Amino acid sequence: MSIQTSKDEARKATAPAAAVQSTPAAGATAAVEATADPAAVPAATTVATVAPPAPAPSRPARGAELELRIDSLAYGGAGVARLDGYVVFVQGGMPGDRVRAQVGKAKRAYAEARATEILEPGPDRVAPAAEHPGAPWQVLRYERQLEVKEAQVAEALTRLGRLDGFKLEPIVAATQTWRYRNKLEYSFGSDDAGRLICGFHAPGRWDEIVEVRDCLLASEAANAARERVVEWCRAQGLVPYDRSTGAGMLRNLVVREGRRTGQLQVRLVTGPGTLDAMALAEAAATDGVLWTRSATVGETTAGGETELVSGADYLDEEIGGIRVRISPEAFFQTNTEMAEQLYEIAADRAQLSGFERVYDLYCGIGTIGLLMAPRAAELWGLELVPAAVADAIANASLNEIDGVHFFAGDVRLALRELVSRAGRPDVLVVDPPRAGLSQKVVRRIIESAPRRIVYVSCNPTTLAPNAAQLVQAGYALSVVAPVDMFPQTPHIECVAVLNRVR
Repeated sequence: MSIQTSKDEARKATAPAAAVQSTPAAGATAAVEATADPAAVPAATTVATVAPPAPAPSRPARGAELELRIDSLAYGGAGVARLDGYVVFVQGGMPGDRVRAQVGKAKRAYAEARATEILEPGPDRVAPAAEHPGAPWQVLRYERQLEVKEAQVAEALTRLGRLDGFKLEPIVAATQTWRYRNKLEYSFGSDDAGRLICGFHAPGRWDEIVEVRDCLLASEAANAARERVVEWCRAQGLVPYDRSTGAGMLRNLVVREGRRTGQLQVRLVTGPGTLDAMALAEAAATDGVLWTRSATVGETTAGGETELVSGADYLDEEIGGIRVRISPEAFFQTNTEMAEQLYEIAADRAQLSGFERVYDLYCGIGTIGLLMAPRAAELWGLELVPAAVADAIANASLNEIDGVHFFAGDVRLALRELVSRAGRPDVLVVDPPRAGLSQKVVRRIIESAPRRIVYVSCNPTTLAPNAAQLVQAGYALSVVAPVDMFPQTPHIECVAVLNRVR
């Protein structure tokens, strides 16, 4: 099955004859014999005519309506169709669908469009469970979601990274396909009647909010907490922030849940202004209520000034037999149950015997490292966000785990210093953000010379070039294990293991 992994690949695509192999051999090249056998040419033939080159496919105009058949899914979730060889990425299209789509952007090599009507559903399309912008793949049969995600991991590594010789394990299916998230960030807006609503941005729109009353990605308890806060905001006459005018106050509502502890925390994000904070806390009726005031123009839940209104300024969660405390802006995997499986795979693939020095880069609140620490001699964690490092230190103490050391610093700048202080690692675990590792960070990892690297990735298209750079430096990619952390979405997590061979 061929899966377009990126718009960069579309730029290289020509006519349909230029099909993409999903698992090419590394280093393979294709040669075309250009010389014909003269004996095969009739004697009367004295002049060879050359057919003119095929015309380049025409580029559709912005706003044009097209009827297209969706062939596959690109990494990121868009359907891939072709119009006389010209690639069109279609939001809302699923494999096998025949759709009517409106072009939003057209470039030399590809266009981006949005499906406006499903003319003929594909064989794997199912009815949506709810109108939910955060669950774009809910219309794709779950078993097919898993097949596509596993194939996209394989294709990213083989095509983008030009890697081979590794074992791709079957994708680990999610234990729950709905109501699995422990954190959701909602946005405020108004409906056509001016009524305050809370939900998610419509796809591709910063100025349109789709109201969500029962978010199927959240638990019933988390939904109820959100609705209590929204009803209170309505009763107070609060209005949403308008980015175009700067008027209004309400920006976002963050609801976080300890799936194993049952704790709930809400954080209301507003612009500058005043409100009755204690009345908010009483209405929310959660274990923690926080209020963040931000003056930024763009929409973000990070930054600003956060005030603890009531309860605790952290959330407790249990994972893998340890208890962790999570501060309001610290990163924690949003699917607790599947994060437990992901981290267990990472710990197992590290093959620790109790004598190793382990580095945990981008360690966050220390979860992966603390789960590995009892199997190692010592663990050193490095994280950019000081609040997360404070959480990691507190979590080590909370769980009475010795031999662990956590430091705040930029991996790009601080890794050399860590090596000089702690010594070279035997095993290095890295869990970077979606953008992956910069080439400089990869070089710093190579300089630290671990014998094994366990790379926890949330984006196979950035894992691929990072792994390729490590392979060029003397490592071998041995195994990759995909994990479905986010059902009903195109996002993929995986654990990759690289061993030093020279």
